[in-house]
Amino acid sequence: MEAREFCFPRQRQVLFLFLFWGVSLADSGFRRYWVTEETERGSFVVNLAKDMGLAEGELAARGTRVVSDDSKQHLLLDSYTGNLLTNEKLDREKLCGPTEPCLLYFQIVMDNPFQIYQAELRVRDINDHSPVFRNKEVVLKILENTAEGTAFRLERGQDSDGGLNGIQNYTINPSSFFHIKISDSDEGMIYPELVLDKALDREEQQELSLTLTALDGGSPPRSGTSTIRIVVLDINDNAPQFAQALYKAQAPENSPVGSLIVKVSAEDVDTGVNAEVTYSFFDASEDIPTTFQINPFSGEIILREMLDYELVQSYKINIQAIDGGGLSARCMVLVQVLDTNDNPPELIISSLSNYVAENSPDVVLAIFRIKDRDSGENGKTVCSIQDYLPFFLKPSVDNFYILMTEGALDRESQAEYNIIITVTDLGTPRLQTEHSITVLVADVNDNAPAFTQTSYTLFVQENNSPALHIGSVSATDRDSGTNAQVTYSLLPPQDPHLPLASLVSINADNGHLFALRSLDYEALQAFEFRVGATDRGSPALSSEALVRVVVVDDNDNSPFVLYPLQNGSAPCTELVPRAAEAGYLVTKVVAVDGDSGQNAWLSFQLLKATEPGLFSVWAHNGEVRTARRLSERDAAKHRLVVLVKDNGEPPLSPPLSATVTLHVLLVDGFSQPYLPLPEAAPDQAQADSLTVYLVIALASVSSLFLFSVLLFMAVRLCRRDRAALGGRCSVPEGHFPGHLVDVSGTGTLSQSYQYEICLTGGSRTNEFKFLKPIIPNLPPQCPGKEIEENPTFPSSFEFNIQ
Repeated sequence: MEAREFCFPRQRQVLFLFLFWGVSLADSGFRRYWVTEETERGSFVVNLAKDMGLAEGELAARGTRVVSDDSKQHLLLDSYTGNLLTNEKLDREKLCGPTEPCLLYFQIVMDNPFQIYQAELRVRDINDHSPVFRNKEVVLKILENTAEGTAFRLERGQDSDGGLNGIQNYTINPSSFFHIKISDSDEGMIYPELVLDKALDREEQQELSLTLTALDGGSPPRSGTSTIRIVVLDINDNAPQFAQALYKAQAPENSPVGSLIVKVSAEDVDTGVNAEVTYSFFDASEDIPTTFQINPFSGEIILREMLDYELVQSYKINIQAIDGGGLSARCMVLVQVLDTNDNPPELIISSLSNYVAENSPDVVLAIFRIKDRDSGENGKTVCSIQDYLPFFLKPSVDNFYILMTEGALDRESQAEYNIIITVTDLGTPRLQTEHSITVLVADVNDNAPAFTQTSYTLFVQENNSPALHIGSVSATDRDSGTNAQVTYSLLPPQDPHLPLASLVSINADNGHLFALRSLDYEALQAFEFRVGATDRGSPALSSEALVRVVVVDDNDNSPFVLYPLQNGSAPCTELVPRAAEAGYLVTKVVAVDGDSGQNAWLSFQLLKATEPGLFSVWAHNGEVRTARRLSERDAAKHRLVVLVKDNGEPPLSPPLSATVTLHVLLVDGFSQPYLPLPEAAPDQAQADSLTVYLVIALASVSSLFLFSVLLFMAVRLCRRDRAALGGRCSVPEGHFPGHLVDVSGTGTLSQSYQYEICLTGGSRTNEFKFLKPIIPNLPPQCPGKEIEENPTFPSSFEFNIQ
């Protein structure tokens, strides 16, 4: 009898009762089917779908399987058609031996929802074996004075078939001395007995020969024969007598070959040859002589080959003792095989899934059955898996067990699990079986790409070449496969006026950023945009990062001189009194640089002078001052060339420079009608003379115009006051007040002058059109057309000269 098994995971016994809800999933019906032995492989047995009242295709949809009770798969299920077929040619004699009926038990297992149906397949016998006798010739010794009607039991024949195909009758050839009688044994089998019909006479006939025929019940019947040789003996008064009619012995299945099982003993009170007793097996089945052997003289029964409790639990051995006179006696030996724990538990997998999607709770990974061929405590089992794994075992009916996930798995935490199912029986010593199952966690797109930085700052030198690689962004995805493949893209900028599509591009595969055109720091110092990273999962997940591009200034703008103007018009001449002391401020060179940082730091240097050592230029502010006290011997006209240079650093940003030419005229006083001449060289005296006249004429006209304006304003004010007060307004006579210019010789201007600069359009350098002082309360005006916007300088700006 097969032992029952119990299985529950360690430290989860408290859940054992709750898990028995799975028992209710099994169908209580027991299904029976039959098939004739020796049918070919693939023979039709039954349509399970129709037999179970299921629709076509429902077996496949529910994951139906057929699981045999042993390790062999005798049947095959076509789950789409529902047909149950034989998986091999079935031999009843090999499957069941003499056992009748021959039943093969199996289970019908459905996964979704989980159900188990118990079923059996009966293998019908066909008459494919003939009866045989173990001994082709049997010698029977009979005393001549044996009484009529005495029956002598003969060895029965053996037939591998069962039922009606087994042996049904015995016959002998016609004889005047004997006939055959059929008797039933305690095991429910028939055996022949030879009955004496007429007394024998040794003196008339010493030997007789008969043919014993065994007939089975097949159609047509099969037969087998054995020869019986009867030897007529003289009178033997006493037959042997066994000490016991039934001997009982026990033998552990692990008993070594040669072990003594039991010893039988028979005594004969006769003397001489008639008292010599020999022992032998009588009417023994095929397995008795192969498993045991008997000493014919001592009666000791010894083990000939190893016993196996799982195959045969007990043996019935008929022993015959014959004396020298031919008389015999019989006894029976019952050998009980004792089970030992020699079979480790077996784990039979009926359903296995090595893949489970992460984030999927309560997933069935495997359905298996535990079987132990031992009995009693040796057949009871305990099974478990590792405690730290997120899986558990749930027992079901008929020793089936379900391996399930304990909750949702996370592939990013652990992508593979090695589950070891350990099954241990309760025998002594305990035997253990381990079965390893590898479970791979399939990825689900549950992780969005993550940038290595939340924001990136990239620096690019202005005037870069187009398609320049300016930096990269990078994002990783914890998922795998296509779920981890990341593509990059530029997101629409928040500033609608930012032409992002014409500024940068991104490689969708690796996140490399490229500048599409040359950048100009003076036009655009920095800009921001967002980059998106999207995986290829379904649905796709994405994330964003901020990218700030800072344009690094390049020294690509030369200093621009604001004052004095260098636009090719009449040069500006600075008047310096001869009484000026050393350090007198002659003028101030004003310049700007469109670059930034140290590229816009300007320094001034006196490059050329008519009289070296008379003037000096301060390097940091561009002020031109006298280097010493002037004298009468100094020339009246001087020409100075001042170099303005920025602070660019070679070799990447070499310094740029510009020059400005100053004309200085030494005068005795500002009241003298002297105007500066463009050149002081002796070889241009005639040109200087013409210039002086032109300047005098221009100054006269300007003075007259200014006087007229002042006079007109004074008259208007007087008329307004006269109308209001009735009084008179007198215009002051004499020269215009001269307090605006300090000629004390200190070399500083007494007041601050504010100038407006108007630039002309159409030139890249945007030359100054004119520079004039701004009169308070009068709006400045720039004659001519509106000045076009310059990318480097404003069209109109003001500066102060102290």
